Amino acid sequence: MIYSKRPFKKAAAFLFENFPKEAFQRWELLLQLTKLIKNDYHYRCWKLEVVKVKATKFWLVTILCIAGFVLAGCGAESANQEDQGDSKEDTRTIEHQLGKTEIEGTPERVVALEFSFVDSLWELGITPVGIAHENDDDVEGLLGEKIDYTSVGTRQQPSLEVIASLQPDLIIADENRHSAIYDQLQEIAPTIVLKSRNSTYEENLESFSTIGKAVGKEKEAEERLEEHKKTIESYKSEVDPDEDREIMLGVFRSDSLSAHGAESFDGQLLSQVGIPNAIKDAKEPTVKITLEQMVEWDPDVIFLVEADEALLEEWKQNPLWNNITAVKNGEIYEVDRALWTRYRGLKSAERIVDEATEILYDK
Repeated sequence: MIYSKRPFKKAAAFLFENFPKEAFQRWELLLQLTKLIKNDYHYRCWKLEVVKVKATKFWLVTILCIAGFVLAGCGAESANQEDQGDSKEDTRTIEHQLGKTEIEGTPERVVALEFSFVDSLWELGITPVGIAHENDDDVEGLLGEKIDYTSVGTRQQPSLEVIASLQPDLIIADENRHSAIYDQLQEIAPTIVLKSRNSTYEENLESFSTIGKAVGKEKEAEERLEEHKKTIESYKSEVDPDEDREIMLGVFRSDSLSAHGAESFDGQLLSQVGIPNAIKDAKEPTVKITLEQMVEWDPDVIFLVEADEALLEEWKQNPLWNNITAVKNGEIYEVDRALWTRYRGLKSAERIVDEATEILYDK
């Protein structure tokens, strides 16, 4: 008696209807299975009918077991491919001043080597594990509160050993200060190099946006940036539209004189709200100056970012100094150097504009 082919046809139909395409890559198993079935088709049974039934059930179960094995294998492969796809999607390529850096996942241990980067991270709800700074109160002055972090040395000379010990998953470095050690930082962790020191206000806003992308908070960064722009715009209403007083942001040390021109962070920022800078043609954000040049520019207002007291006393006896409009009108104001020149963050910018309008218009 010849076995009926019907159960085998059902099993085969099950296989081809339920197998994903990837399953047919396991053709060796299916080939062996086909041979078994073929041999069984031509097996002439001369035993009792119960033997036939048991044999038929045996081969049917065998086929289904093998099918389950193949399907499970393909499912695992598919899941693995999905995991790899998710991982790939979670990898971002960040363009920065020195090239491109790939960042996987969401960085949780970030080292910031400039104050504006600390400010940016803080605004996005991230506390850096490592910060470069000079003074013990730098970070508290920047953020307005004390936070837990590890000092990684100064901004000019950060310690690579300390940075490595923190096992960061992202390092944010400054183009002006840290380009020379970029390769070494990259060996420790993914590193992006952005503009901060000697950069303009607009360049610092771009750096903030890049940091948002790097830490996986692009949407939050866009929202905070929009809020910041509205805040700066609101200060325009507090500035006289006919304001023609030109300001100078002076750093007057005994061994050097410098000023922040129209393209400096604070110079460009104040220009945004309608407070013009006296130094409009400077090629660099910060320029070396002389007392004679100050007379030539003749600012109406001088914000003393930093000044040597002995030098100012000496200038009081100098007719050049006394001939400057700001000096004659008594419009010389001391401001916080850290806030006006070192921090360069979104919150710092808002504080600078608030302070400047308060000084100029006696709010």
